[in-house]
Amino acid sequence: MDELHLKKIKLEEYLKELGSVAVAFSAGVDSTFLLKLAHDLLGEKAIAVTTRSHSVPGRELQEAETFCKAEGIRQIIVETDELAIDGFKENPPDRCYLCKRVLFTRMMQEAAELGFANVVEGSNLDDMGDYRPGMRAITELKVKSPLKEAELTKADIRALSRELGLPTWEKPSYACLSTRFAYGETITKEKLSMVEKAEDKLYGLGFRQVRVRVHGDIARIEIVPSEFSKLVQPQTVDEVNNYLLELGFRYVTMDLGGYQMGSMNKGMVK
Repeated sequence: MDELHLKKIKLEEYLKELGSVAVAFSAGVDSTFLLKLAHDLLGEKAIAVTTRSHSVPGRELQEAETFCKAEGIRQIIVETDELAIDGFKENPPDRCYLCKRVLFTRMMQEAAELGFANVVEGSNLDDMGDYRPGMRAITELKVKSPLKEAELTKADIRALSRELGLPTWEKPSYACLSTRFAYGETITKEKLSMVEKAEDKLYGLGFRQVRVRVHGDIARIEIVPSEFSKLVQPQTVDEVNNYLLELGFRYVTMDLGGYQMGSMNKGMVK
């Protein structure tokens, strides 16, 4: 048996040992794979817990709900207001820690009330290579990370997701809308809505991997270099520029470095 499927067996054994799990489910590549495998193994002893907040785009929440209904998986929606978390909206470098500490505490409370002793989340082995203060909250609260325990990388998860026929196997990576703001930039409900609408516009035009980063009144668009030529077509330039200006941005730019995961974290200590 190859290494990939030995890792899958390790993951399955780990989940079976846990017995029952509430999966923090965002509809992303990792959490979708984890939820699918957990539910296949544990049946009703595996549920999904999904956050509804200002930082979660409506399209992602809809995908999460659609997947759970299609798979017959019980889903719990946890309502959160991240902007009410002390210090969050000021957007310090540990913003993700502040948010995840509150969010996972809520998830653990919901899970415990339903009789689920374990909350699990979808961090994988590759997630160790970026500045991720949210991981500190996961460690402190003893939330389990089965994909890391099984030493699965993002490429492994995509390959196994494809084998399982999951629609997310080739889904672009995603992160919450609050990651679009330069540290120290105040986060508001209105600004989050501007980012969501701006990215929805670009997705609607057929771009696959999109980030609209915010630096004051500047929108910095990140897309993959292979799609640069599409964005700079005169009609597309005018359509995107005018739309983002109407949303409230004063300047609209394209990052010549292209899409970079965690680009706001440059220079941060891991």
